[in-house]
Amino acid sequence: MGREMRRAQQRAERRQQRQQRSQPQRQAGPPVSTSSPNEAPRKGSLFKPRWAMDIISELRKVTWPNRKEVGNLTFVVIVVSLLLGMVLGTADLAFGWFIEQTLLG
Repeated sequence: MGREMRRAQQRAERRQQRQQRSQPQRQAGPPVSTSSPNEAPRKGSLFKPRWAMDIISELRKVTWPNRKEVGNLTFVVIVVSLLLGMVLGTADLAFGWFIEQTLLG
């Protein structure tokens, strides 16, 4: 989901909250289900346990990065890894030289 879609969703949620505040409070009624009204209650089976179906439904709600974002983030990870490797390699060489000169030399 892009930035524009997230902003549109946030605006819609704020609009809905304002509408709910403007409506009079209702008396307590039957408990409200967390699933959508069109969704039947899920039953697990041996090959599809309920917890696995819950995980899959949650993964469908995730905002996945697009191809460009994946490429940029991969590049950042590679660059940071190389820089950190060079820093640690240099520190290892420096400590090795120091140990050779002081303790073994």
